[in-house]
Amino acid sequence: MDRSSTSMQCQELLVQGLSLAMIFGGVLHFICLMKSHAAYGRYVDTSGSSMMVPARLAWFLQELPALLVPLLLMLITDGNDGIGRHLMLWTFCLHYFQRSCIYSLLTKGRPYPLNIMLLGMVFCSINGFLQAHYLLHCATYHNTWFSDACLLAGMGINIHSDHILRSLRKPGEISYKIPRGGLFEYVSGANFFGEIVEWLGYAVATWSLPTFAFAFFTICFIGPRAYHHHRFYKEKFKDFPRSRKSLIPFIF
Repeated sequence: MDRSSTSMQCQELLVQGLSLAMIFGGVLHFICLMKSHAAYGRYVDTSGSSMMVPARLAWFLQELPALLVPLLLMLITDGNDGIGRHLMLWTFCLHYFQRSCIYSLLTKGRPYPLNIMLLGMVFCSINGFLQAHYLLHCATYHNTWFSDACLLAGMGINIHSDHILRSLRKPGEISYKIPRGGLFEYVSGANFFGEIVEWLGYAVATWSLPTFAFAFFTICFIGPRAYHHHRFYKEKFKDFPRSRKSLIPFIF
C-alpha cells in the first residue's frame, strides 16, 4: 500500500503487541467474569466504600475516548486514499458517538464505580488508538455485503434493545422487569448479542488482527454478562420464559 500520503507509518509491532494483549486480556476477563460478574449496573454494591459516579456522566466519560482518539488521528492524518478504511473508521466512531453522546444521556442505570469507569476510559483510549491507527495506516479493506449487513444489523439490534430496556422503567423506578419484544423474545442479552454481531461484522470487513482482537475481547467481556443476566432473570421471576436463551438465539 502506498503510504506516501499519510503522516505516519504503520507501527506493525505496536499494533501486534496491543492486539495480542487485548486477546490475552479477553481470556482473563472471560475466566474471571464467568465466576463472578462485573460490579456495575444491577450488580453494583452502592453500600460499599467505592467512590461512585452518576451513571450518565460515567458512561459519557468512559466511552468518549474511543470517539475522540480516532477523530484526532483522522485530523492529523494527511491522506485521501482508502475510502473503505475511512468508512470503517467513521462507522466505529458512529458507534461510540451513540454510546457517549446519546446512550449516556438516556440511560437510567445505577451509579457507576469510579475505578471501573477509569479502567473503561483506559481501554477505550487504547482501543480507539489501535483501531484508528490500523485503519488509517496499515489496513487493506475487504468490503463484503455480508460484513456490512452484520455491522449495521448489529448496531440496530443494540440500539433497539437498549431502547426496550430503558422503556421498562418509569421515571424514578429502580426495580428490574423481564424485557420483552425484539430479540429479547429469544435471548436475555439481546443488546449484547447486537454488539457482538456488530463487531464481528467490523472484523470480517477489515479481516485483521486488531479488529478480531476487539471482537474477541467484546465477546469475552459481555458474553459472561449476558449469562449472568439470564441467570438473574430466571432466579428472580417465576414467569420467565424457559425457552429463552442467554446470548445466542436457540443455542446458548
